[in-house]
Amino acid sequence: MMKRENSNRTRIVGLRFTPLEYAELEKRFRASTCRKLSEHIRKHLFNKPIVATYRNQSLDELMEETALLTSELRAIGNNINQIARKINTLKTVPDFKGHLYLFEIQRKRLFDKMEEVSGHTQKIAEKWLQ
Repeated sequence: MMKRENSNRTRIVGLRFTPLEYAELEKRFRASTCRKLSEHIRKHLFNKPIVATYRNQSLDELMEETALLTSELRAIGNNINQIARKINTLKTVPDFKGHLYLFEIQRKRLFDKMEEVSGHTQKIAEKWLQ
């Protein structure tokens, strides 16, 4: 296990910045891999390496769309599971037909979303290969 560097920090230093200075500091912090502003400032003060990140905006947008599609797929999957559980408990034919119709609607939504995911995966692959 890796030993943590002095995790018991008790000394506080207050700094004041102009709005422009703070904006520049925040811009540099956001471009780094540091999780906290204080970590970024400490690394800078003690001349430790600061890893900067390079963000590809188009890939970020694709990742956001993919995350949204993933959550929609989970919701559809939950709906299908609920319908399947309900169908397993049904005893009359009319109840069964109604839930079978709901199942078909959710199944179609699932396959439509799977096509969207496939399209997004193709876009990501094309960007990756550029």
